Amino acid sequence: MNIIEIDNTYVAGTYKRFPIEIVSGKGSLVTDVNGKQYIDMGSGIAVTSFGIADDEWIAAVEKQIRSVQHMSNLYYTEPCALLAKALCEKAGMKKVFFGNSGAEANECAIKVARKWAAEHKGPACSTIVTLENSFHGRTLTTLAATGQEHYHELYQPLTPGFAHIPAGDLDALKKLNANSTVAAVLIECVQGEGGVIPLDPAFASALEQYVKANDILLMVDEVQTGNGRSGKMYAYMNYGLHPDVVTTAKGLAGGLPMGAALLGEKVKDIFSYGDHGSTFGGNPVAAAAALSVVNRLTDEFLAEVSAKSALLRSLLEGAPGIESVSGIGLMLGLKTAKPASEVVSACMERGVLCLTAKDKVRLLPALNIPESLLRQAAETILDVCKT
Repeated sequence: MNIIEIDNTYVAGTYKRFPIEIVSGKGSLVTDVNGKQYIDMGSGIAVTSFGIADDEWIAAVEKQIRSVQHMSNLYYTEPCALLAKALCEKAGMKKVFFGNSGAEANECAIKVARKWAAEHKGPACSTIVTLENSFHGRTLTTLAATGQEHYHELYQPLTPGFAHIPAGDLDALKKLNANSTVAAVLIECVQGEGGVIPLDPAFASALEQYVKANDILLMVDEVQTGNGRSGKMYAYMNYGLHPDVVTTAKGLAGGLPMGAALLGEKVKDIFSYGDHGSTFGGNPVAAAAALSVVNRLTDEFLAEVSAKSALLRSLLEGAPGIESVSGIGLMLGLKTAKPASEVVSACMERGVLCLTAKDKVRLLPALNIPESLLRQAAETILDVCKT
């Protein structure tokens, strides 16, 4: 059997894979088993922040592997400590809990909210409010947090204590909090899996004012939008928000599994010994990889991300077959006249790998993708959409 046949036989059938086997790559170019090369406009769903086989990333990982590849959290390791320091300084937060994924980071945020609210407002204050059309993970609890019913159907009963309101409807939140039972609000500044839909800035501002006035935690899910993807270190910075908890993962370690929950002043000391834990959280190899990513996310580099976003928008907006462009930074969604799945398949045949999100074509290229490849990919997308 070839690799595709072996995979189909032995791997759980949870993914609808494209019929190509990727065997190598460099930067924003990947190569399949037949030698065909593709421009990668998905970066592993916003994971490979600096592309495939990035030299600086490789050097950081190799150096750490040859030293200590893992230690339990009963001991200190330098990469974990230095990464926590770097994240706190860049985000203006106070402490970090490390896990392995975005779902685990969001689970941590939920535990933070529940424990903080129980201690400060009483055990009856436990509801966590999220937005309709949101996506926060695939564990039972983060599925409950996700505001999309079709994700809930197969896995009842889900974890209780969650409510969902329409984005933009502050009155709905006020009604839910009529008896002061809301512990926290968890939002995405851009709903990625929900169709690359940015939050309305006026609503975001009003929401923050309300939760601060009512002693409700503001938590921002930056799993997909974080670590430079939006043109800022975190997307909430584009909105001028001041969250109490920030969760992130995907692009954090540039291709190794790592998630993090960043804790602000209000909740920085909510956990005591044994309150939470993760065997692999803060793994020194993953942390060393993440440091190689985070340390390069300077203001100058992030300005380049914003410039590439502006370029890509200028090439695509208003073009034949493209009805609209949404998103921020290098996280864009294209509403196309043709079905998104058809556009993605046609682009793949022509050597460009794109993604979908609901009914849109989703673009999540590496943050350092060369302008020449960005233009070439856009040209292919435009050609596919107009024909």
